Amino acid sequence: MTDSPTPRVNQCIELRQAGQPLFYDIIGLSEPLSFERGHAMANTWADLILVEFEHHPLDTRGLTNFMFGLCAGGPTRSGHRTPTVLCTLPANGTTETEVQANAWQVRHILASGVHGLLLCHARSASATRAFVESSRYPTGEPGLDQGLSEGTRGLGGHTTAAEIWGLSHSEYIRRADPWPLNPDGELLLGVKIEDRQGAAAAQEIAGTPGLFFGEWGPGDMGLSHGYPDAHDPPYTADLDKARQEVQTACHNAGLAFLSSWNDPAMSVEDRANHLLNNLGAEMICGDEALARVGRMITSRNRPV
Repeated sequence: MTDSPTPRVNQCIELRQAGQPLFYDIIGLSEPLSFERGHAMANTWADLILVEFEHHPLDTRGLTNFMFGLCAGGPTRSGHRTPTVLCTLPANGTTETEVQANAWQVRHILASGVHGLLLCHARSASATRAFVESSRYPTGEPGLDQGLSEGTRGLGGHTTAAEIWGLSHSEYIRRADPWPLNPDGELLLGVKIEDRQGAAAAQEIAGTPGLFFGEWGPGDMGLSHGYPDAHDPPYTADLDKARQEVQTACHNAGLAFLSSWNDPAMSVEDRANHLLNNLGAEMICGDEALARVGRMITSRNRPV
């Protein structure tokens, strides 16, 4: 893979190119998104911030203010303009039609200057392709020979995002493309394969050009199997099987595997070792203590 000749907007790409896992923090909307909240999080311990819109109101005005707050509080200790910010989408990926009908959510969220998106309940490769296509401009060429159609983002939503990224309008449009499909891209796109239907199609979904990561979504995967409260281990045999199916699909497709492991019987050190060395997780949900131990295990010497 060819490195981008220009400085990265998205630090997480540099970390992955260096073989490092990504530790992230989830923020919901129990506290509103605001400029002040972004300013306070500009020097977060996390490699990326995941803003949760799946089950919370979609607040793109607040998200834009949050992104400007990150800019004002920056740069990060790593020298980047802002931390990496991803958002879960409110719409699911059950069908291609659902994704296409809700592509306005993709456009509005990306116009706020974030660095990627996570599609929940991905159930088919056609839905996932529509997700990737709705995240791209028509000028994005990589992947058109691999089954993707041209992107559907349009002009008008790029001005604020370009300002937040610190790029000219034309340079933003060039670089607002999914990595690693486009080596110069700065967007990270992921899917939650989190129900029985998705697990059955995991290989096809994970093979969609333009994706960077996949998650098995234990809470909803458990619900899909009839368990209303199975987010955390120990897991039943059928949930372990589903996790392994998603993990294998991600591995085969070269996607980063996202997982948590909130086993109260384990120490922080044991959880970090299990996630990194047994599960092969490359994107890890946790807290600062888990990230600190994980970075020691991987001998990370790069600042956040």
